[in-house]
Amino acid sequence: MKKSAGILLFRIHNKVLEVLLIHPGGPYWANKDLHAWSIPKGEIGEYELPFEAAKRELKEETGIEACGDFIELARVKLKSNKWIYAWAQEAEFDTRKQISNHFEMEWPPHSGILVSYPEADEARWFPIEQAIIKINSGQIPLLEELKSKLNNRVILD
Repeated sequence: MKKSAGILLFRIHNKVLEVLLIHPGGPYWANKDLHAWSIPKGEIGEYELPFEAAKRELKEETGIEACGDFIELARVKLKSNKWIYAWAQEAEFDTRKQISNHFEMEWPPHSGILVSYPEADEARWFPIEQAIIKINSGQIPLLEELKSKLNNRVILD
């Protein structure tokens, strides 16, 4: 069974909860928007702890070094049977400074040509209600749990 881990960054701007989502890079995602975005996440290595994998993936897909206080979120199971372990953290990040690792794939298929693409081609802050329609539907419970936990801590509109 595959497992991924990630970190959901959030901020409260003018009493509006916003979350940072990334758009996957590569030709398969190039023209997709609704339900295509994700929290920065990736597969957990064989001997890696989920939280360590989450911090590594945040760095690889955004350039952000994770440190400080985190809110553990309940793991979610995707339709593909993959589990996602996630943590949330309040942070500020200028999305113009986003950097990402790259991967290579043969494109076009069967062409023999290897092309390099960023793992995440964009990072963007979304108000929570907009994020719910942008994020991969299997990750919506992460957003809902964060909103619920924060509603107990601060007043949100």
